[in-house]
Amino acid sequence: MATDRRALVRRPSPRLAEGEITHIERSPVDADLAQRQWEGYVAALEAEGWQPIEVPPAEECPDQAFVEDTVVMYDGVAVITRPGTPTRTAEVHDTEATLRGLGYRIERIEAPGTLDGGDVLKHGSTVWVGLGGRTNQEGVDQLRTHLEPLGATVVGVPLTKVLHLKSAVTALPDGTVVGHSPLVDDPTVWETFLDVPEEPGSHVVVLDDRTVLMSSSAPRTRQLFEERGLRVVAVDISEFEKLEGCVTCLSVRLRHHP
Repeated sequence: MATDRRALVRRPSPRLAEGEITHIERSPVDADLAQRQWEGYVAALEAEGWQPIEVPPAEECPDQAFVEDTVVMYDGVAVITRPGTPTRTAEVHDTEATLRGLGYRIERIEAPGTLDGGDVLKHGSTVWVGLGGRTNQEGVDQLRTHLEPLGATVVGVPLTKVLHLKSAVTALPDGTVVGHSPLVDDPTVWETFLDVPEEPGSHVVVLDDRTVLMSSSAPRTRQLFEERGLRVVAVDISEFEKLEGCVTCLSVRLRHHP
């Protein structure tokens, strides 16, 4: 297994149903089904050649499965976040310990900065950061300080309609940004923007230069991507979608070995 195709994952807490929500109504979550869906998600990553690395569980943290929010990876650096919701602060410690154990250089977002990894979209050397929800300007400024010496350009993006920037948009392998336009504050931020017909179709995890992982709840968007020549791996994550989660939230790709 190549060391540049590893992904952090973290199994759901038994308290998953208590997770934070901001823009949707709460609905019942089936914790057992969520566990099976998570296992299916991890199996899909493995089947595509990604080695899952499990962050130890912190069962007192309902949102722990959304491991993306705890760190921003860039080259061989791990920027440990400071989540914008105090109930999630404890989630970062085991992520930091896991990445330190793998040899990554650790940087941190410090108070009064707040930053959730789900607000960070990267393509090439550009790093877009959603501002206005869980991430504040101080958090963006600190991220810029950590990443610009590595060659990154950090761009703040206004966010009012969804929880995280990657709840609104993600990027295809060729850099085309995809989103469901009613939930995107300003699509003109991106040079190439593709409006997709379903909200869950806004979220892809890029697995290689022609393959994306996405939710099975967006079949029309899947067809759109396949017509563009992409290979699509679809997974059912319905229980996580009830908590404003999506496919990107459940893993952190480690593409650069320290």
